[in-house]
Amino acid sequence: MRRYFLPGCLIILITACQPKKQPEQTAPETITPPAPVAAQLTETQIAEGWKLLFDGSSLDGWRFFLNKPNDSWEVVDGTLHCKPVKENAENLRSDIMTVDQYENFELAFEWKISPQGNSGVIYRATEEFSQPYFSGPEYQVIDNTGYPGDLTPKQLTGANYDMHDAPNAAPNAIGEWNSSRIVVNGNHVEHWLNGTKVVEYELQSADWKKRKAGSKWKDEKGYGMATKGHIDFQDHDHEVWYRNIMIKQL
Repeated sequence: MRRYFLPGCLIILITACQPKKQPEQTAPETITPPAPVAAQLTETQIAEGWKLLFDGSSLDGWRFFLNKPNDSWEVVDGTLHCKPVKENAENLRSDIMTVDQYENFELAFEWKISPQGNSGVIYRATEEFSQPYFSGPEYQVIDNTGYPGDLTPKQLTGANYDMHDAPNAAPNAIGEWNSSRIVVNGNHVEHWLNGTKVVEYELQSADWKKRKAGSKWKDEKGYGMATKGHIDFQDHDHEVWYRNIMIKQL
């Protein structure tokens, strides 16, 4: 038995010392970037007369308020995105607005706001004044609890800014998407948030005039007077996202 032991050990030793075969290397997988997200209308929406204002991939149909140089708005992941303000950056910021003007319409859009963020959607806005809110009423979009400033009920999400509060408004948590609608038909205006009507008023009514006289707009003769204007999305130096922006003319 002994004479067979040594050769067997040598075979085991030689085998153990042989280099291990390395696994074949394959080329790294190529990751294709996602295609731009395009907004689409359903057949039902088309039949009802809806039209996309934002295609989800470009700024076609949009321009900046007073055609100011602008670096605050961009298209990202199918959204109209307002970048947060950067320290020491050149001030190239302004609202973004539709090229076309609208008189009587139903506007639908989805939005989400950043923590402490502030924005808004201004309707029937003109360019007669230094800011669009001097002409058009504003559907308020804001972080109700985190915004670093004192807010009245007329300055919370869904309100007609500084004119009508929205006590039934229930925005989703910050960072989650909300759905909103604005209906403007003659002097009649409605604000909707997540399926609930939260504001309703009549332009030029006695109540509206009284509210205006007690608001920030008391000295703004052009506020709420235009019967036709642009749809304006407000740059308030905070990050906000809008998508699925569509309009139906009434």
